[in-house]
Amino acid sequence: MKKLINAVEDVVTEQLEGMALAHPDILKVHFEPKYVYRADAPVAGKVAIVSGGGSGHEPMHGGFVGMGMLDGACPGEVFTSPTPDQMYECAKAVDSGEGVLFIVKNYTGDVLNFEMAAEMAYADGIKVQSILIDDDAAVKDSLYTAGRRGVGTTVLAEKIVGGAAEDGYSLDQCADLCRKVNQYGRSMGMALTSCIVPAAGKPTFDLGDDEMEIGIGIHGEPGRERFKMKTADEITEMMAIAIIEDEAYTRTVREWNNEDGEWFDLELTDDPFQSGDQVIAFVNSMGGTPVSELYAVYRKLAGICAAKGLTIVRNFIGPYITSLEMQGFSLTLLKADDEILKYWDAPVNTPGLR
Repeated sequence: MKKLINAVEDVVTEQLEGMALAHPDILKVHFEPKYVYRADAPVAGKVAIVSGGGSGHEPMHGGFVGMGMLDGACPGEVFTSPTPDQMYECAKAVDSGEGVLFIVKNYTGDVLNFEMAAEMAYADGIKVQSILIDDDAAVKDSLYTAGRRGVGTTVLAEKIVGGAAEDGYSLDQCADLCRKVNQYGRSMGMALTSCIVPAAGKPTFDLGDDEMEIGIGIHGEPGRERFKMKTADEITEMMAIAIIEDEAYTRTVREWNNEDGEWFDLELTDDPFQSGDQVIAFVNSMGGTPVSELYAVYRKLAGICAAKGLTIVRNFIGPYITSLEMQGFSLTLLKADDEILKYWDAPVNTPGLR
């Protein structure tokens, strides 16, 4: 293992210390428990947007704390869910009285811990909503989840809902918009190599020199199928067609009711893509793939979308939801209406996106 670290047990703490020193005008870091929050939090009259998850996916989530995006982010250890007390203390620090929206990727640990944090915050008199992101079209269940994983649409939701909160949306309006973004988004990832979690000191999984895996998760969870290497165009086509032709997906999610102080079940069905749709196209590096190769992928993706009658009205290309040094990429397509485009275009100032 070759990494720019000191002691394995200090990895996350020292990286957070560096982030705080680099961006004191944008964010602050609290260490016991760990959470990142806006330098000007709480922002009066504004709903607070909070997310989080295991470290190792930077800039998500801590790099998206700032004006127009997240008010707070809770970093767990590498590839490990943050704890309920992190989420609870973060919510208290950023709540202005207008409520807190948790954006939660669908991983079992994240879901359970954010649910506990929501109940703790509510008991303290904080209005909360918790919206699940489960946009991974590759698999219907995973080692880490019940149902689809939360991946690339998470970043788009944080930007769009963050912009709406900055514009004065209420807690319920922010939750409705976040729910819509999740229902409109589909993603899929692939890997050319594994990555190495510092505490493990060895690759998470093995891929031969001439192999790749389609549908991999951001923690190295197994994908749909392992193949011999193919060209960039062939790989992009496999993934893009799977996303575009993905059928309607119905599932039951748990959301919080502030009036009753209880969880309730809500059945949601995604909207498949149709010819004539406008989309935001997100081509993401898993950490080890250079941006130049992402542009080759985008070139092919643009042609496929045009052939399928989808108009790309915005694009987003770069390493925004990574898996340490994994070589590979993910594709996300998000159906875009006027509301989504308005807040995608809204001003933002975070370390990871401006």
